[in-house]
Amino acid sequence: MGKLAQIKDGLVNLVANLGTPRDKASSSFYGLPMLTEADATNAYRGTWLARKVVDIPAMDSCRKWRGWSADQGQISAIEAEEKRLGLQQKMLEALTRARLAGGAALYIGTGQSDPLQPLKPESVGKGGIKHINVLSKRVLQAGELDRDPESPGYGRPAYYNLSSGTAGQLRIHPSRLVILQGATKPDPELDTGDGWGDSVLLAISKAIKDADSTAGNIASLVFEAKVDVIKIPNFMSMLSDPAYEEQMLKRMQLAMMAKGINGALLLDAEEDYDQKQAQFGGLTDLLMAFMQLTAGASDIPMTRLLGQSPGGMNASGESDLRNYYDRISSSQELVLAPALQVLDECLIRSALGSRPPEVFYNWRSLWQTTDTERAAIGKTTADTIKTIAETRLLPEEVMSTVAVNMLTEAGVAPGLEAEMLDWTQANPDGVESGGDDPEEGSSPRVVVDAEPRSLYVHRKVVNTGDIEAWAREQGLTDLRDDLHVTVAYSRQAFDWIKAGNANDWGTDGSDQLVIPEGGPRAVEPLGGMSAVLLFASSQLCWRHESIIRAGGSHDYPEFTPHISLTKAPVDLSKVEPYRGRIVLGPEFFEELRED
Repeated sequence: MGKLAQIKDGLVNLVANLGTPRDKASSSFYGLPMLTEADATNAYRGTWLARKVVDIPAMDSCRKWRGWSADQGQISAIEAEEKRLGLQQKMLEALTRARLAGGAALYIGTGQSDPLQPLKPESVGKGGIKHINVLSKRVLQAGELDRDPESPGYGRPAYYNLSSGTAGQLRIHPSRLVILQGATKPDPELDTGDGWGDSVLLAISKAIKDADSTAGNIASLVFEAKVDVIKIPNFMSMLSDPAYEEQMLKRMQLAMMAKGINGALLLDAEEDYDQKQAQFGGLTDLLMAFMQLTAGASDIPMTRLLGQSPGGMNASGESDLRNYYDRISSSQELVLAPALQVLDECLIRSALGSRPPEVFYNWRSLWQTTDTERAAIGKTTADTIKTIAETRLLPEEVMSTVAVNMLTEAGVAPGLEAEMLDWTQANPDGVESGGDDPEEGSSPRVVVDAEPRSLYVHRKVVNTGDIEAWAREQGLTDLRDDLHVTVAYSRQAFDWIKAGNANDWGTDGSDQLVIPEGGPRAVEPLGGMSAVLLFASSQLCWRHESIIRAGGSHDYPEFTPHISLTKAPVDLSKVEPYRGRIVLGPEFFEELRED
C-alpha cells in the first residue's frame, strides 16, 4: 500500500488557518456590481470625478484627430468633408456616450431607402454621405447574433433595431453603423444583456465612491474642527424646569457674545470649560491615496485626472503621461480605426469622388515637444542630412526631397514643404545658363517643356539564354519572347524630359544594368501571368520613384522589379527561383498602347 498524498496549490498553514476553510478570506468572492444607466448618468452629472473619468479619455482620443497623407488638394477636400459632416465632434459625442452608458453608434446617412441592405463604399459617389448622426444605446437595440461561421460578422449582431418616433422599429445593417463599446464584455455569447458593453464606471464605481466619501467626510470634519465644552453642575436635572432652560439659553448667548467681543468667558466657579480640536494631520495623504486608487482604476495619471504636478523629488509625471498617451494611441489604432473603416472608405469617396490607393491617415501624436526638445531634434536631423549628403550616394534632387521630408516630419521647419511646393511651381523648368557661369548682364535661358505623354519604360533582358536554361530545368514552358523588366507604367501624361537619364541612378555609365546573383528571389503569379520572377534591385526602385516624382503615375501601391515568364499552367511549389545574374539593356521610352 502506498501513502496517500494530498496536493494543494498555494500556501497552507493549519496553525494560522491559511488556505483552510477557516481562513477569513475563504468566503470572499467576486460578484457583479450593480450600476444602472440612471445611476451612471447621476454620477456623471453629480460628481466631477466620475465626469472626468468618462470625458478625459474620450476627449484625448479625438482632440488631435488625424492627419491625412495625400496631395494637398486631396487633403483639403477630405478635411473639408470631415468639417461639413462634423465628424470629429460627433465622434467625441458618441465616444463619451459609449463610455458612460456602455455603447453608442454613428449612423452613416447616404439617402438610401433601405437601411437593412449592406453599405458598399464603392457605391458612394462625390457628396454621397448626406449626414452622420449619433445614436445612443437607449434608442438602438442589438438584434440576434450572427451564428454563421463563414460570415465576417460572426458573433456580432446581424442587425440593429432603431426606435423611431415616426417609422416605429427600423432595422439597420451593421455596415451602416460605427459601433462603439464602453467597457467590452469578456464573452458576449454568454452574456444575456443587450448586445452592448458595460459603462466604464461599473468596474471603478467603488473607487470613485470611496474617494468622494473620503473627501466628503474630511469636509464635514472641518465643521467640527473646534468644539467648546462647558460642564455645568446638575445641568440635566435642572433642564426639566422650563424657566431654567430659558435662562440657560439666554446666559449662553450672552457668554458667547462676550467671548466674541473681548475673548473673555464668564463662568460660575463650579462650572468647567474645555475646548476640543480635531486633528487634520495625515488626512491629505489619506485623500490622495484614494485619488490614486481612482486614477489607477481609470487608467488616467494623476497629473491628467487632477491637473496637478506630482510630488516627490525629481518627479515630473512625464513617464506617466507618455504611458497614458501610448494607451490612447493603442486604443485609436486597435479600436477606433477598425470601427471607422467603412466610414473612412465612404468619406474618401464622398470627398474625392474616387478612392486613390495612396490616400491614408495617421493619428496625430498627443505628446507635445518643448522648445529645447525641438532644438535638439532639429540639430540631430540637420547633422543626419549633412552626413548623408556628404556620402554622395544619392543624387542632389533626391537628397533635396529627402531633406524637406525629414525636416517637415520632425517638425523643425513648419511650412517648409508648402514653400518648396510653391517654389517648384514657380520654377517648373529650372534655369539653364548655357555654361558653367552666366556672362554678366546675360539673361538665363528657360528650358521649354516637352509635350506631355503617357509613358512606358522597360529594359530588355540581355542574358535570356541563362534564364531559358533555368526555366527548362524547372519545367516552365511557353516563355515570352520578349523577356523584360518594366521600370515605369504611367497612364498620366507628363513631360518625359523631367524623368532624367538612367545613368544618373547608380550605373557605371554603360547602357546595361547588372543585377548580381543571389539576393531575395521568388517565382509567383502576377498580373495575368502564371509565373513571374521577382527580385530586388535598389537601382530600379530608385529609378521608378524618380519617374513618379517627375510627374508619372503608378497603378499599384508598390513597385517590385520582376520579369514576366509565362501564362502556361505550372506548379510553383516545385519551382526553385533563378539565382543567377540578370543583365538588362538600356531603357526604352514608349507611349502606352491599348494592346
